[in-house]
Order: sequence, then C-alpha cells, then structure tokens
Amino acid sequence: MPPRGLWRFVLHYSHGAIPWLVALGLFSGVIAVIEVMLFGWLGDLVDRLSDTPRDMFWAQEGARLAMMAVVLLIVLPVLNLLASLILHQSLMGNFPQRIRWQAHRYLLHQSIGYFQDEFAGRIAQRLMQTALAVREVAMKIMDVGSYVLIYFLGALVLAGSQDWRLALPFAGWAAAYGILLWLIVPRLGRVAEAQADARAGMTGRVVDSYANIATVKLFSHSAREEAWMKEGMDAFLHTVYRQMRLSTIQDVTLNAINVALIGAVTTLGLWLWSEGRIAVGALAVAVPLAMRLNNMSHWIMWEFAALFENIGTVRDGIASLSLPRQVLDAPDAMPLRPGPGEVRFDHVTFRYAGPRGARPLPVLDDLTLHVAPGERVGLVGRSGAGKSTLINLLLRFHDIEGGRIAIDGQDIARVTQDSLRAAIGVVTQDSSLLHRSVRDNIAYGRPDASEAQIAQALHMAEAHGFVPGLTDSHGRRGLDAHVGERGVKLSGGQRQRIAIARVALKDAPILILDEATSALDSEVEAAIQSRLDQLMRGKTVIAIAHRLSTIAAMDRLIVMDAGRIVEQGSHADLLARGGLYARLWARQSGGFLAADAAE
Repeated sequence: MPPRGLWRFVLHYSHGAIPWLVALGLFSGVIAVIEVMLFGWLGDLVDRLSDTPRDMFWAQEGARLAMMAVVLLIVLPVLNLLASLILHQSLMGNFPQRIRWQAHRYLLHQSIGYFQDEFAGRIAQRLMQTALAVREVAMKIMDVGSYVLIYFLGALVLAGSQDWRLALPFAGWAAAYGILLWLIVPRLGRVAEAQADARAGMTGRVVDSYANIATVKLFSHSAREEAWMKEGMDAFLHTVYRQMRLSTIQDVTLNAINVALIGAVTTLGLWLWSEGRIAVGALAVAVPLAMRLNNMSHWIMWEFAALFENIGTVRDGIASLSLPRQVLDAPDAMPLRPGPGEVRFDHVTFRYAGPRGARPLPVLDDLTLHVAPGERVGLVGRSGAGKSTLINLLLRFHDIEGGRIAIDGQDIARVTQDSLRAAIGVVTQDSSLLHRSVRDNIAYGRPDASEAQIAQALHMAEAHGFVPGLTDSHGRRGLDAHVGERGVKLSGGQRQRIAIARVALKDAPILILDEATSALDSEVEAAIQSRLDQLMRGKTVIAIAHRLSTIAAMDRLIVMDAGRIVEQGSHADLLARGGLYARLWARQSGGFLAADAAE
C-alpha cells in the first residue's frame, strides 16, 4: 500500500527517478551560481572599464574576458542542455507514466467494494492527475527549489560583498516575499486540494452520464442530467473563483514589494556612491540584480503556488490511492491445487459494513453447505436471502466473519485469489464485456486459446450465427469487431452468449450460473439450454435463478431465507413438502417469482 503521509507518498512513487531528480537539482544549482557570478563579473568589468586606460584594456583584461566568454558561451549552454535532457527526455514523460503504472497495478487488486463505492471516472481522474502532481512536486523541489534558493543566497552575498548596507533591501524584500508566500501559497494549496476533488467529482458525473446514456434517454431525463452536471461544474467553478481571488491578491502585493526593492536598492546605491563608499561597479551589480529578482519573483511565486497546488492534488489522490486492500492473500498463500471441485461452507457467518455506529445484521448466519464434486446445485430464495452473497464469498470478494469455506479441502483464505478465481467460471445476469474485439473478450477466459477453440466456444454458446455479421466504426468485422464499452453495441442476448462462450473456453472445474439465461429470449434460451447442459457436464455447478423452471432439474435445490438454509432436496421432494419452495413455485407468474408484498 502506498504510504499515507505526503512526503513518504511522493518518495514512494519517486523510486527509480531519484538519481535523475538529484542530477537535475545539482545542474540547476550550478546554473544559479554561474548566473549570479556573471552579475559580479559585470560589476567588476564596469569598474575596470573606468580604471583601465583604453590602450591597455585588452592586454590586461583579455584573459579574464576570454574566461567569461567560455563560461557564458560554452559552460552555461552545456549545463542548460544537460538539465534540459534530464528534464524532458528522462523525467517529463517517463516519471508520471511509471506512477500511473504502479498505482494502476495496486488498484487492480483492490476489493470489489472499493469500486462499488466510487465513480469509475473519479478513480481514473485521480489516478491521472495524482501522477502528474507527484511529478511536479518532486521536480519543482529539486529543480526550481534548488535554483531559487541558491540564486537568492548568491544575490544576497554578492550585494553584501559590495557594501553590507546594499544587502539590506534584498533581505527586507526576502522577508516580505516569505511572508507573502506563507500567507497565500498554503491557501492556494488547500484550494487546489478542494479543486482536485471537485474536478474528479465533475469528471465522475460526466462518465456516469455517458456510461448510462441509454437509461438517461429511456427516462427522458436529459434536463435532469444537465442540472446534475451543472451542479458538479458549479462546485468546481467555486474553487476556481477562490483560486483566482488569491492570485489577484498575490499579484498586487508582489508588484508592490518588487517596486519597493528596486526603489530602495537604487536610492541606497546612489547615496552610497555619492558618499564615496561604493564604486560605480557596485551599482552596476545591485540595480540589475534587483531588476532580475523583480522579473523572477512572479515566476518564483507561480512556481511555489503551483507546488502547493500540486501538493493539494497529491493529498486528494492519497485519499483514494492509499487505501488498504480489504481482501489480501495470506503471507504464505499457495496456488489452489487442482481437484474434482468439491465445495464446502462450514458455519459461515458474514455481514456487510453498515452505517457508522450501527451494527449490521448478518447476511449469512452460521450457514453450512456441502456440494459434492460434479453435483449440480440450485440456489432459491427471495431477493435478499443471501444467494449472491454466498457466491461472492466463494469467489472471495469479501472475507467472512466466521467459519470456513473450502474447495477440495483447501481453505480459500489460504490460497491465492488469482488461482482461486481461475478455478471458477462465472456467468452472471449482467455480464459486461470489455471494449475490445469479440475475439479478445472470448479469449479472456483462456488467452492462449487457438482459433479452433474460440470457434468451438462460439458454437457451444449459439453465438456463431451473429458474430460473423458484426462490424464496428473502424470497419472491423466478425471476431475482430469491437463491442463498445461494456458491450453496448450488442443486444443483451448477444452479450450474454459471448459471456457464456468466454466461460466455456475457460473450462473451469467449478461453474457458477447467476441468472445466466435471463437476458435471452425463449427461443434462444431453449436452443442454448442443451449447450448449458453440455457445459455443466463433469463440473460442480451452483446456479441461481428466479425463474425456478430453469433450475428445477438440478440434482439438489437449496432454499435460502434470511441468510440461512431452510430447505433442501429435489424439486419433487420440495413440492411434496409444501414449504417455502412450494409456495414460491405456486406464486410464479409466467415462470417468474411474483412479488409478495405481505411477506
């Protein structure tokens, strides 16, 4: 997990870039020293021009001028070239991309609950802007920070070396400048943190609207979406107004102290020169130095403001990126050993986190269930009975509160999550697809699959009839056609059949069907049911269906209510028993469970 502290977080994501950052800081410091020295040489040159006869000037000063020329025309450009190469060729592109890669790898292993609690667009926005902000914080401290610090100290020393009183205006300016930084820049940082959060929220709203555009149009809520989006934009714009007010105060105040610096240095320098305490060369050093600081001060202020703004962005990113994974592999976790597919729940208790201060009721309460290898089991019950939770716990999307879940005698909490999920094939009611080709989506179940195996999976899922006719906006056809975000270019039935083909290709020993045929029309469902029977052959199957007729032929039906198993047996046995299953079956309308308002 990335550290929660700001500087430790920046350092964590700067590993590998540190040598380049140090080199950049060194080059920037040396450049600052040389630039200040040039002002000193300029003042010295003015004095020598005044004191040396013209016919002897080149003989006496030629070597010194040649050295200055070498420094100015060769050394300084070479140092700037090296600093530019480090900045633009090593750090600007590679540094944030490395951060995005590291953070993305961490987020991919976050728990399902993490992604359920946030906008996907908001998470993506924070990932992207935090990477850039970390780069800017690290680079501004090493590059701008070292340059400014050394430049100012050098200017102070240089002015004081002419006459100690000439250093006083620079010291006073530095104090006023520091107070201005102390008052304005941290506030800009706090505004930037709020702005980063508002920007991420605004982006999340945009993505949420676009991702659910069909729902927006179906309910004719374009105006409502506009209002919802405007609310997010107004929240972001409010932070921009705060930022701009602070920037105006900063600019006006900075101009005032800069004018005061130039006036004080010029007045004091002229007085000291008129009193014969300094030479004219000292004026040639002090006044241009003050004017140079005047020009630099706005750049420095904006750089420091940008530094604190990026610090605010990093702090906002830490809130999303530096969160512990709720489900972790055990330190000594081993891959799940292949087996026949026995599944066992032993006294399992689980509850979701409730509102702060409230103790949530258990979703599963001391549940025990044994599924033999190759057995086909159907889970039945009203909504909220705990069926989907049981499946999510088997996939270890959450950790249980008590009890044990085992596959082939191996506690799933002691095996790696990747190997656990590799042994389970899942077809859900809403199987979303990746915005990639049909081939990529099917081969997601087995990346090394051959074309023949993919074709076989298509036939098994009754998808071979429509896939050859698919096209996309780039002219790709058939298996190469892209399906759109979450598979929106396909109908629900087509999307479901691609998902079934994907699981068929995966060929895992344990198969979970969660309303697997609910998106199919009756004709296609009838055609694919025999294929599902073929898919289930030799596998341990756990199926959930509200349409009881689709699972009535299972080896055993498990009836759940309020997190407990209340009945189990074959379809005929449960009907004869006259319990909850028989009542559910009797209340079916058109093959679906009817709502029971009284219960």
